[in-house]
Amino acid sequence: MANFKTHLSVSILTSTAAAGIAVNLHLIAYTHTPWFIFLGIVGGMLPDIDANNSRPVNLLFSLLAVLGMCAIVQIFKNSYAPHRLLILAAAGYLVIRYGISALFKRFTEHRGVFHSLLAALFFALQAACISYYLLHWNLVHAWLNGIFIALGFITHLALDEIYSVDLTNSRMKKSFGTALKLCSYSNMTASALMMMATIGMYWLAPSPLPLVHAVLAGVHYR
Repeated sequence: MANFKTHLSVSILTSTAAAGIAVNLHLIAYTHTPWFIFLGIVGGMLPDIDANNSRPVNLLFSLLAVLGMCAIVQIFKNSYAPHRLLILAAAGYLVIRYGISALFKRFTEHRGVFHSLLAALFFALQAACISYYLLHWNLVHAWLNGIFIALGFITHLALDEIYSVDLTNSRMKKSFGTALKLCSYSNMTASALMMMATIGMYWLAPSPLPLVHAVLAGVHYR
């Protein structure tokens, strides 16, 4: 399994390259690249959301808590007075950072269903839905948010799978096949629940056609 520093470095490299491509295709402005690089980094840490107590996991839930806090401010900024909004945002941070974090650590197993391509698709669709319906991003940017989350996520899975091959001794480690997988084969109940959640997100997700048209227009422009 790749270590935290490797995952972080490769996530930065892949998301930076992808952001550069998006800029060249005129999908995003140059000033938006830090945000999408950040999403790639978050996606690169998400597969370890079900790990035991560790620095990467605690950092991941801290980042998710900050994102949740920002989402609360964006959604309710016109509904509550500033001091009430601050209390609500702080409560959201605490619930995600400590409440949801504790639940994940208690009821999930490392390299289970959250360490799969199915989970990557779920988080991508979830990010697109949240960006479009709750944060009111346009369709192109909403889908790009989901794609960059998935990019970082799949990069993490691929790295873990690569590190499960011992090239020096030309052998496969015991961890081979547990990282880059479609779903959790050892816990089909969790996989079935994740599949239903993913289908629900797919049904809710906005149309990706504007992104497809924007990509084609960008290619044609170049």
